[in-house]
Amino acid sequence: MANFILRPAEPRDVSDILRLIKELAKFEEMEEKVLLTEKELLEDGFGDHPFYQCLVAEVPEEQSLYGYTVIGFAMYYFTYDPWIGKLLYLEDFFVMKEFRGLGIGSQILKVLSETAVKTRCSSMHFIVAENNTKSIEFYKRRGAADLSSEEGWRLFEIEKDDLLKMTAK
Repeated sequence: MANFILRPAEPRDVSDILRLIKELAKFEEMEEKVLLTEKELLEDGFGDHPFYQCLVAEVPEEQSLYGYTVIGFAMYYFTYDPWIGKLLYLEDFFVMKEFRGLGIGSQILKVLSETAVKTRCSSMHFIVAENNTKSIEFYKRRGAADLSSEEGWRLFEIEKDDLLKMTAK
């Protein structure tokens, strides 16, 4: 296992979190979709009513890569399902490529699982890109079920322009 710590993100981590979000988007070939700014991340995660929580994985300075010590993150929030109750929703989870295979991702998932159990969540939900087979296998080895194939659920989105149209009616 690598020498690292996991800790709750702090406001000073916002630039690293956004950097990692962009790295994940680049990996998923969707870099142009990241519109979020550091200011929004700061306000939305560390304001009076945080919309998300975040863990960061940090290595000592001597193990840093390109001067970065924050090398992974997991962004999550709590939601509610009227059938099964409280859920921990894992929105984004990323470890820099150079630090994968060292147990960091497994430890992040363990801490998130402990958080879900402590807060009496019935489960943890997340989405994985279909072509991200390594991540799919990573989650399946830990007991994850693919609800899209098992239960036939589909993910939908209503973009802001369409939300505004509906409010005008």
